[in-house]
Amino acid sequence: MENVHLAVEEDDLYSGYNDYNPTFDSEELENDVGFQQAVRTSHGRRPPMTAKFPGTAMGARPLASSFGSRMPLASSMGRPMTGAVQDGAARPMTAVRAAGYTSSLTRGSTFDPLGQSKGPAPPLEAKNEDTPEEKIKILEKKVNDLIEESCMAQSIGALQLALEKAKEAGRKERALVRQREQSGNADHINLDLTYSVLLNLANQYANNEMYPEALNSYQVIVKNKMFSNAGRLKVNMANIYFKQKNYPKAIKFYRMALDQISNTHKEMRIKIMQNIGVVFVRMGQYSDAITSFEHIMSESPNIRTGFNLILCYYAIGDRERMKKAFQKLISVPLGIDDEDKYIPTNDDTNSNMVIEAIKNDKLHQMERDLKVLAEKYIMTAAKLIAPAIETSFATGFDWCVDMVKSSQYVELANDLEINKAITYLRQKDFNQAVETLKTFEKKDSRVKSAAATNLSFLYFLEKDYDQADRYADLAMNADRYNPAALINKGNTVFVKQDYEKAAEFYKEALRNDSSCTEALYNLGLTYKRLNRLEEALDCFLKLHAILRNSAQVMYQLAHLYELLEDPQQAIEWLMQVISVTPTDPQALAKLGELHDGEGDKSQAFQYYYESFRYFPSNIDVIEWLGAYYIETQFCEKAIQYFERATLIQPTQVKWQLMVASCYRRSGNYQKALETYKDIHRKFPENVECLRFLVRLCTDMGLKEVQDYATKLKKVEKMKEIREQRVKSGREGSARGRREGREGSAGSADDVKAESKQLSPVLDSGRDSGHSSSSTKGERLSAKMRSLPGSNEPYETSSPKELDASYVDPLGPQMERPKTGAKRRVEDDDFADEELGDDLLPE
Repeated sequence: MENVHLAVEEDDLYSGYNDYNPTFDSEELENDVGFQQAVRTSHGRRPPMTAKFPGTAMGARPLASSFGSRMPLASSMGRPMTGAVQDGAARPMTAVRAAGYTSSLTRGSTFDPLGQSKGPAPPLEAKNEDTPEEKIKILEKKVNDLIEESCMAQSIGALQLALEKAKEAGRKERALVRQREQSGNADHINLDLTYSVLLNLANQYANNEMYPEALNSYQVIVKNKMFSNAGRLKVNMANIYFKQKNYPKAIKFYRMALDQISNTHKEMRIKIMQNIGVVFVRMGQYSDAITSFEHIMSESPNIRTGFNLILCYYAIGDRERMKKAFQKLISVPLGIDDEDKYIPTNDDTNSNMVIEAIKNDKLHQMERDLKVLAEKYIMTAAKLIAPAIETSFATGFDWCVDMVKSSQYVELANDLEINKAITYLRQKDFNQAVETLKTFEKKDSRVKSAAATNLSFLYFLEKDYDQADRYADLAMNADRYNPAALINKGNTVFVKQDYEKAAEFYKEALRNDSSCTEALYNLGLTYKRLNRLEEALDCFLKLHAILRNSAQVMYQLAHLYELLEDPQQAIEWLMQVISVTPTDPQALAKLGELHDGEGDKSQAFQYYYESFRYFPSNIDVIEWLGAYYIETQFCEKAIQYFERATLIQPTQVKWQLMVASCYRRSGNYQKALETYKDIHRKFPENVECLRFLVRLCTDMGLKEVQDYATKLKKVEKMKEIREQRVKSGREGSARGRREGREGSAGSADDVKAESKQLSPVLDSGRDSGHSSSSTKGERLSAKMRSLPGSNEPYETSSPKELDASYVDPLGPQMERPKTGAKRRVEDDDFADEELGDDLLPE
């Protein structure tokens, strides 16, 4: 307790805190006479510390404390206490001067914290741009701006603009150097700026494929010793020589660059060595390339180099080293994280948000791209070396699969086996392909679905629709979201003519994958079969937006517009088909048919003639061209077309009769007579031929007329007897079935008509084509009958007694066989191209 001091009641515990020590007053130093005198004099000759006012010396000023009364405190400079009250003067408020208050109340100044009473600030002093230093700075800024503009133009693909900017930057930089020399600052030349200008100019020359100019610019940089590390630009020069296919010089410059790059830049040296290996491959020097690639795989292995090494071993046929290189390829570390890292594993909201943010960022995309590239190289290498490393393809593929199963790419093993089945298909070994795919029935769902999809496709091509349907169901059960499986299921339903159900499967495939063009195409065909033409048109228009240059899609659009009775739109779409496939005879013939329907004979003739030129065996086209020449009174030109029709269909007498008729119309009666005689030898019972022979022999005064007249009577009599027998036979059979069988006969006729309508499985295009061609046949028949008549005698003044039984060969009753033309866009291709899905696993 003896060290505890109690506070006296009359003492203020908080006194002294408002006292101000003038020693720390820097604001009033200019008014402090002692301080100013000390500043003007030396430190050693300062005047003695005397107080200006009495009562401010040491001992006269009390010092406040919490335990006692204040003690006197004097200023170290002898100046008065500014916080004390002396002679009734007010305390100057120096501590709040920053807020606008003054230290004296007698100055009469107003409150002006922002200093507005002093007036506006004086304007900044303008720069003098006429000085050499300012001119140099302005020029440097312009050069830098031009380089930046050149790089930006190159990044957006404006290569010519980038080159112009680079040239202008070069001109400005030379002007800058001259400006420095004139101002006497030649020693202060900005070498970095000069280097940037020359390098950018060389790059822009190379981008514009102006290789000699680019090489000259690079030479300027490389030969200048003032530029440090310019030697590595020889890599760029080597790249230019590589593009020019000057491989020896490219290797020379790559090696020069390699010599000038230290070992500390390991990654750069590896890339240059990889370039050297690629150049050796281009030159066919596989041994030298192998040396480079092996060094890289021992120092810093990567996927691309490993694949190139396998290619080189394959080129020289070294089986064992191919195996070793494949093992090295699948053991290359990718340096990427597992996909499980991006799957939320707990209920931590913050960590889940981070995972969601990085799930699709650029780093993850880069990792995915790298993994896809590695898998592509491994698959390609396996397919390449499998037939070469063992005695048989299957054994080699099995070895590759075993190696992959023991590596980090285990998931690729199943894909390799599916590729094995596809390779069997390419080798036309369908049984082995099917057996290989059947082994996947007990694998996991993804692989099972892919294998079953391919099996379904194979059976569909073989028209084994039951097996195709079975494996399509298996693929759907394994993976309901597999669009290929849904398409194959829809195909099997389509061939059973259940179009509504097929449309549902195609729609489901589109819901799973909106970019599935096969499903969209098949849905359009299905709507076409259901006669929902507007919906089919909508499907094909959407498909055209995806496949801009697909001739099949454009042909279907043209056919739909034709069915919708809009021939102008159909012609426009067919013109687009011709722009994509200008040599398609079927599209050209269709254009001719549409123009003929519109009454434009000249355009129709042009397209029919082009179609005949590309495919001279289309009977419909030959028929139209022959009829056109007869209509335009050029019978001599029609002869060659009908003669070609005779070669195509030698058993059809109508074409030979048309040839003889053309000779007769053109006035070449002797040739016509010979042709009719030749027809009579081949077809002795043809009434029309005998009638014309009788007429020609009579008019020409030939003796054979009696023989032909006798033969004509016999043939006509035989024809009458035959017709009577047929007629009597029909009447007898009709009487025998008349009672109680009308209904069954009617139903049989209905079934027959229905089966006739539905028998072509996927032939909507051909059905419409047949109807249109029948219409065309009727037009041609009417046209031929409106002419002077291919069936009337060569004397126009003679009566037409021979026309009664003569039938025009160009009428609608003639048989139109299938042509051998390649129909690019018919619906008949549905089974193997349009509806079939590719064999690659989804």
